Amino acid sequence: MMPKALDGQIVMEKTPRYFVTVDTPARVHAMSQDVKLIVVVRDPVTRAISDYTQIISKTPDIPSFESLAFKNRTTALEVLVTMVLQRDDEEITFNDQKYYRCLNFVHLMSLMFLLANCEACMTNPLSPSLPVSLGQIDSLWSPLWIGLYAQHMERWLAWFPRSQIHLVNGERLISDPAGELGKVQDFLGLQRIVTDKHFYFNKTKGFPCLKKPEGSSKPHCLGKTKGRTHVTIDPEVIQKLRDFYKPHNQRFYQLAGQNFGWH
Repeated sequence: MMPKALDGQIVMEKTPRYFVTVDTPARVHAMSQDVKLIVVVRDPVTRAISDYTQIISKTPDIPSFESLAFKNRTTALEVLVTMVLQRDDEEITFNDQKYYRCLNFVHLMSLMFLLANCEACMTNPLSPSLPVSLGQIDSLWSPLWIGLYAQHMERWLAWFPRSQIHLVNGERLISDPAGELGKVQDFLGLQRIVTDKHFYFNKTKGFPCLKKPEGSSKPHCLGKTKGRTHVTIDPEVIQKLRDFYKPHNQRFYQLAGQNFGWH
């Protein structure tokens, strides 16, 4: 239950898990059929990378983003070792490098060391540290699953009309916070009190900060856990994710009645 409020007051609660938790729409509906819902969404690819950046800041020894985002990946080293073990030829060519048939375990270990330290291989797209095949996207991995907005939105629309759900554009919330919050105030039936004069852009964080009333404490900016520089992700991986999300985004635009322009 939400806490009691006086006439003219609005009670709000927030959590990032409500939108994606399967049984939440029914539970919220059981509490109040008239509740107004606000959801902040952003480009799901950027959101996933941001999520991973947050995770790795707390657990730096976790696997790479690529390892978690894809399953059934095949590395260049695995391909080469398989080729060598299966071929009867005394010599094979792989990645413009010549290798010889493995005669014993020691030879195999030598081959692996050679490939791992081969300068040409380190600069080649088929380096043993990079996958020959990225494999299948693991859509159940939480940072990727959360970005399947259409799937989550459909559950909420089964319980609430679209008119009771307001979607905040996460990109515009950064570039035009007053504009996005103006729409939120309209949605809640409030007078537009928060305007441009209440914000300034923090270049260090890359996010807007909320100014406090004159004479009060310093402005409110995002905490240390926000605004981190994202980890670097291979462009091929990003493109694979964009291709994966494209039909899901299109479906979400239809459900939302607005195009967020995620590429």
